[in-house]
Amino acid sequence: MSNDHKASAGTDITRRGFVGLTALLLATGPSVLAPSPAAAQASGTAQRIADHFSSVKTMMGEFVQFGPRGEQTGGKFYISRPGKIRFNYEDPSPMRVISDGRTVVIGNRKLKTWDVYPLSKTPLKLLLGNRIDLSARMVRGVREESDLTTIVLGDRNMFGTSTITMMFDPKTYDLRQWTIRDAQGKDTSVMIFNVKTGVQLDAKIFKIPFDEIHGR
Repeated sequence: MSNDHKASAGTDITRRGFVGLTALLLATGPSVLAPSPAAAQASGTAQRIADHFSSVKTMMGEFVQFGPRGEQTGGKFYISRPGKIRFNYEDPSPMRVISDGRTVVIGNRKLKTWDVYPLSKTPLKLLLGNRIDLSARMVRGVREESDLTTIVLGDRNMFGTSTITMMFDPKTYDLRQWTIRDAQGKDTSVMIFNVKTGVQLDAKIFKIPFDEIHGR
């Protein structure tokens, strides 16, 4: 498969590129993901949680994941706002995921292949933004419970019917996990733990090996 063909594969990032980028599938069910007339009127609590999360400019930790077919793996992750993320997978997984703030790439070290996407066309853009505005049209649903606050975001103009669901601790406002649902209704989720925030991260962590991608 040529790099040009991979780059033009569209925005179905979960189905192709994030088959290994996943964790605990949400137990909340489709009702949380369905658009709600009240979604635009997200509570002040939910907005405060989103503001707290987006105010954390750097973050690192470990993740455990399940894919749409139940495949499981784990590793370490790094986030730097705006737009930068990296997942280092534990062996034997050959996958690696990098976003440099503009482009997201998913590499398979075993097959030596790459999928390339503009960050602006993926739901990760919402997760990695400088601010998550729950008054905007991107809010698809909010659920507040005693032990969990769930916020569902999506923007049809950016990436069709794909959504990203974020689950927070309502007391500490810490992010517990997120799930990306693709246009086929398949879930790709990531649960994070042992998280450190406000850490200094080397810019090289988010450097995309474009020479390797383009076969130079």
